[in-house]
Amino acid sequence: MTALAPTASQTTPLPPTAQRPAGSRWSWAFLIDIAVFLFVFAAIYGVYAIGRSWLGPVQPQAHISQNPRILPLYALYSLVRIGVAYALSLVFALAYGYLAASSRRAEVIMVPLLDILQSIPVLSFLPGVMLAMVALFPHSQFGLELGSILLIFTGQVWNIAFSFYSSLKTVPRELHEAAVIYRFSRWQRFAELDLPFSTIGLVWNSMMSVAGGWFFLMACEMFVLGSRDFRLPGLGSFLQTAASDGNTYAILWGVAAMVAVIVLMDQLIWRPIIVWADKFKFEQVESAAAAQTTLLNLIGRASFVIRLYRLLLKPVFNWLAVTFAVGARRAAATFSAPKQNRARRWLVYVLAVGVLFGLGVAVFHAVRELSGLHREDYIELLQSAALTFLRVNTALILGALWTVPVGVYIGSNPRFARIAQPLAQIASSIPATALFPIILLFLLRLRGGLEISAMLLMLLGTQWYILFNVIAGAMAIPTDLKEAAYIFHFSSWDRWRHLILPGIFPYLVTGMVTASGGAWNASIVAEYFHFQGRIVSAPGLGSTISSASDSGRFDVLLASTLIMATIVVLINRLLWRRLYRLASTRFKLEA
Repeated sequence: MTALAPTASQTTPLPPTAQRPAGSRWSWAFLIDIAVFLFVFAAIYGVYAIGRSWLGPVQPQAHISQNPRILPLYALYSLVRIGVAYALSLVFALAYGYLAASSRRAEVIMVPLLDILQSIPVLSFLPGVMLAMVALFPHSQFGLELGSILLIFTGQVWNIAFSFYSSLKTVPRELHEAAVIYRFSRWQRFAELDLPFSTIGLVWNSMMSVAGGWFFLMACEMFVLGSRDFRLPGLGSFLQTAASDGNTYAILWGVAAMVAVIVLMDQLIWRPIIVWADKFKFEQVESAAAAQTTLLNLIGRASFVIRLYRLLLKPVFNWLAVTFAVGARRAAATFSAPKQNRARRWLVYVLAVGVLFGLGVAVFHAVRELSGLHREDYIELLQSAALTFLRVNTALILGALWTVPVGVYIGSNPRFARIAQPLAQIASSIPATALFPIILLFLLRLRGGLEISAMLLMLLGTQWYILFNVIAGAMAIPTDLKEAAYIFHFSSWDRWRHLILPGIFPYLVTGMVTASGGAWNASIVAEYFHFQGRIVSAPGLGSTISSASDSGRFDVLLASTLIMATIVVLINRLLWRRLYRLASTRFKLEA
């Protein structure tokens, strides 16, 4: 018997494209379209639930359920509050940072003021914000919701504003000259130079701001103001109630829900944004290892998403760009006239008089409020401030010791960054106050355990600001400079001294400034904590502020806040302003 000769189909394997089913690509697109439709329906239901909750009548004291089945709805409430607060923070930060960087006169006042505001604890804003919002909306739950959003806003906005201001101060001279040569208008300079150059820093500080919103969520959704108890349903109030009751089971469920939300946000929002922001790196040589994300590749196959973008979103974006450009040109032409300049000067004078009058009224009421305190009270407050000052600076040093090398390694290695970045985001977003009861169970048995607990919690509220800014600075180092260091065979020490440290210095200063404010903020929960039906406190300015808020002692609360603001102003004058000047002159990236 003779064997049959093999046919061509048996000897030659099929190419990969021929082996794949013809409809596989469309099946992927169909599945993604279904997912998008489900997301739209879920968003519609979420809008309905939020509207029904916010516009409903005022609840004297909301019941916070400890049933894990309620966690998806609570997560939605908290996510909306953080999202709205972040949108307000971004708009405010862009306007504030641009004005502070573009005017030397404004810079002298606005930068120290920003440093003061980011160092004032959330509880110091709480009485005025909540009482004002409840007074504005006395018959609606919207007042409490808006007050909580504004409190989250005070924990998010400052580091974004510092990041944008620092980026504007370090824009290379040749880019400014190019904008002048091409006669860019103010809007063109802002949209085509300032925003792209600061994108990387804004993205990483936005991640840190959202993480900060999660960190202070417990204080912003459930708080006591004198005899009034304000509670809003959400993940923060769920964790706060579980921590107060010592319910470890509920704490673990709440932390798990928060981690799930953070992971979804990382995959759906932050990871694609980081890939997109990489194209704004200031360099002459493109990086060989381009960042990728699976989500963007999947969305690229979705016919419904592409059609929706082309039909609805793209025309809206084009219309907004044209409208802003035309409006900026008209505004420039309007304000160029001498008469309009005079009118604008008069408007500035009127606003200045109004601000001075408001400040005078505020000072009068503040002096009257502080008149009840005695000399012994101020001495005690100064001693408390000294203790908190030592904890803050110790936390800064300990945080910088490990975040600088780790942040540089993450920012310089894209493969490692894909793993470490979501882990860092999760770790920075989990409120340490949710895990604090478990930590106290072990540390309170030790000698000095309360002091160690306070330092640990303050460090957890500080180190992430430094880490995220160092990562952004390491990612922003141009590829051509890295290749030059490789060609000239720089040693590890020379690479750190001549490339890495000068490259990350502006970002490191921003991280240290915001970390300092985060440490002062974290002192209110690190030094004063409700634990198993009793109060655990360490001496310091943070515990003084927290106890004053609980007891309704507004005079002590105001005096503590003023002492903290004074310390921050002195640090800004003696240290941070000089470092910012050094970052914008000697360590500026330019030819």
